[in-house]
Amino acid sequence: MRRLFTTESSSKYVLFALSLISACLLLVESYNETLLDPLKQGVAIVARPIQSIAEAPYFLTDASIDFFSSRNNLQKENSILENRIRELSYGSQRLAAVESENTRLRELLGSRKRLSGDVLVAEIVGIDPNIQRREVVIDKGTVDGVRVRQAVIEAEGLFGQVIATTRSSARVLMVSDPRHAIPVEVVRSGFRSIAVGMGLSDRLYLENVSTTADLIIGDVLVSSGLGERFPRGYPVGEVRSVDIDPARNYADVYTSIQARLDTSRHVLILFDGMAP
Repeated sequence: MRRLFTTESSSKYVLFALSLISACLLLVESYNETLLDPLKQGVAIVARPIQSIAEAPYFLTDASIDFFSSRNNLQKENSILENRIRELSYGSQRLAAVESENTRLRELLGSRKRLSGDVLVAEIVGIDPNIQRREVVIDKGTVDGVRVRQAVIEAEGLFGQVIATTRSSARVLMVSDPRHAIPVEVVRSGFRSIAVGMGLSDRLYLENVSTTADLIIGDVLVSSGLGERFPRGYPVGEVRSVDIDPARNYADVYTSIQARLDTSRHVLILFDGMAP
């Protein structure tokens, strides 16, 4: 009991002494403001480390907030820039696609100069999913004057022929289909044959070619015009291989396909009077 009373009395004396010292200092400063400057500087030097330690948590907190805030801002900016890059890339790809399509259309219209008569530009809008058939669907039909058996060409070569029509569309059998056959002739020698499809987009087979036929690798094949279904002189392909077996009467001759069957988007439908 006595100890508690003694502690409380000591606290009162300390508080009284501090109050008295504070009052004295205030009186001295009011009398002469510069008199206590050395004491203030000394106290400031002693208190500065303590103040720094006391403020350290606040500085660390502010720095952490600024760091994470800057990081979030950078992530947002990066996300915005990435989206912008994707948009620009998409726009660039679309522009490249449009330019490519315009180039092909110019090539297709340029091929029109090889022909005499009317033609109709059509766009390929569908492909037959059956791998056994090589057919495409175009966006022109009977309302546009399209009919069965009309020849279809592409900027580089013969594409095929119309085999079925509706009012607004038509189905085209490509030259690569095994059911398709084209009368052809060799530009160099005038040799004639029939080129049939093999179900491949890059190869045709010449039927009934004699082992003595005047054919060499690299010979250019064009449509002969026989049968009056395809225009004469339009590119078909080139001879790629000539295999001769002495035990057989006929040679195996394979040719390339000049038309871009897998990449063309537009074709020309030929009307009557296509022979130049």
